[in-house]
Amino acid sequence: VLVWVKKITERLIDLGSFVYAVVEKEDGATKPLPNTKQIFCDVSNWDDTYKKMYDIGPVHGLVNNAGVAVIEPFFDVTEHGWDKTLNINARALVRISQAVAKNMIDAGIKGSIVNISSTISTRAIPDHTTYCASKGAVNQITRTMAIELGKYGIRTNNVNPTVVLTRMGKIAWSDPEKSGPIMKRIPLGRFAETDDIANAVIFMLSDYSTMVNGTALVVDGGFLAG
Repeated sequence: VLVWVKKITERLIDLGSFVYAVVEKEDGATKPLPNTKQIFCDVSNWDDTYKKMYDIGPVHGLVNNAGVAVIEPFFDVTEHGWDKTLNINARALVRISQAVAKNMIDAGIKGSIVNISSTISTRAIPDHTTYCASKGAVNQITRTMAIELGKYGIRTNNVNPTVVLTRMGKIAWSDPEKSGPIMKRIPLGRFAETDDIANAVIFMLSDYSTMVNGTALVVDGGFLAG
């Protein structure tokens, strides 16, 4: 399985998978986990990304979770913020998936691709113009991939979380004035933990979801229900 996120990687290892873990660069601080191989790749580089992902060879699953969030009010959106967000969140996802899907098809693997989107791909919030746009793009890319790759037995789906309490998520949403209005709209009264997302991803990768294709598993505690 090809994946980015540590929590998902840990869960997959626990289930017996060998994981290719993609990181941007070697910094000496990130130690590889057992049953993993680190792949160092700047996913904003179109050609290098394809080569490195393709050279991994066939895998049975892919989790596209590389992403950035540039927080800018609409009138403050910058060219740099726009390009960075769309390049990582949408453009890189396409390029990575092209390489992985090509290997799956050539090897006859009926694999699963899971793209991480967001609830704000369909329910906008202030100051997130570029992020909302990028995740809306992910939704449509996923649907297109599902249509085009389905004939090869490859499934493509989204996992769409609300705020996730990663290390960066905890920092970004630590201000009650910012987090309060969102929290009030979540019937379960909490943000998502990384385990919540890992569980959803594993379901979408597994044989328990073999008839699920081109859709989104929303992990939001009921945020979109209201």
